[in-house]
Amino acid sequence: MEYHHLIWELGLALTLISVFAWLSSRLRFSIVPFLILAGLIAGPHIPTFGPISFQFEESADIIHFLGQIGVLFLLFYLGLEFSVGRLVRAGRSIAVGGTIYISINLTLALLFGWLMGWPPLEILVAAGIITISSSAIVAKVLVELKRTANPETDMILGIIMFEDVFLAVYLSIVSGLVLSGATSVGGILTSAGVALGFMLAFLIIGRQAAPWLNRVLSIPSDEIFLLIVLALLFLVAGFSETIHVAQAIGALLVGLVLAETTARRRIEHLIIPFRDLFGAFFFFSFGLTIDPLALGGAVWPALAAVLLTIVGNFVAGMIAGRSAGFSPKASTNIGLTIVSRGEFSIIMANLANAGGLLPILQPFAALYVLILAILGPLLTKESSRIYRALNKVAAVLRPAVKN
Repeated sequence: MEYHHLIWELGLALTLISVFAWLSSRLRFSIVPFLILAGLIAGPHIPTFGPISFQFEESADIIHFLGQIGVLFLLFYLGLEFSVGRLVRAGRSIAVGGTIYISINLTLALLFGWLMGWPPLEILVAAGIITISSSAIVAKVLVELKRTANPETDMILGIIMFEDVFLAVYLSIVSGLVLSGATSVGGILTSAGVALGFMLAFLIIGRQAAPWLNRVLSIPSDEIFLLIVLALLFLVAGFSETIHVAQAIGALLVGLVLAETTARRRIEHLIIPFRDLFGAFFFFSFGLTIDPLALGGAVWPALAAVLLTIVGNFVAGMIAGRSAGFSPKASTNIGLTIVSRGEFSIIMANLANAGGLLPILQPFAALYVLILAILGPLLTKESSRIYRALNKVAAVLRPAVKN
């Protein structure tokens, strides 16, 4: 690898990211879909222009790696905006809400695959693509729209964590079926139990360790302070992956624990530049994985799945929110905030490719994720306006129902 060319490609990537970030700012729109579109217009499918090439052949792996670090910083920062105490107080409502959310969306997803006439394994993969929301996009939008202080955000964060436990179980089942033709019930239960046990144990121990962490982090030097925080973040995130808990959830757990310390504000101040830089690379690298020339045959299935997902998320959010005592408006926020799909959907599509399943699943997942990655932040931003519009429709229909 020629390192001077690698630096050149990274410079081109940052230029694209900067231009599209500037455009989003000028249009006062969420930066997330703009960064994805920046990646979409680049990649191996476009021609080169002399020395200027946006194919990123040599730097693709590096950009992907930087993007994965971005997910860690996005979820870590989201955890800092909360605390273990807030999650504990909302524990029961999160369990109920997460169960409602997964049940509704998984049922609709399985029904979608069946209606498409796909074989059983393809139905299971498609259900995985459709059911799980993107924790990275949700985290970015919550911070971007300054909604981390909203009471319903506890439920949103809890559903993200609940989804990860479900993810551990579901991925174990489907990967076993797709890649080996069989799966062990005992292995699945063990994997899920280890994932859940690790998360609960980390939160409980972390909360008790807050006084000790305060002493460790009382360091005058910002340089040493930041190195210790980053070491903790990457060690826990890396260890999480070894026990089948997503690295992003490990980063979220670290943030939740450090939010209980007196160093919280200092960490937030120092970590924001990392969150913004590496987070931008995540959404850009995701766009690079999409080949617009291969999306044609997947258009109608993807559009149908998008419509189904929006309806399913809205209904699930309303039921979950109301069951926890939230207002209809806050419940609308829950359903529309977690509508984005992203990294897990792509993992499921890659699994289908590795297992030799129907080739339509990859372009279907790419187009489905792209549409919801664009619509998700927009629906979240306009959730209040959507709620008011639905209220007006309900007011018009109500007298007709009585008659």
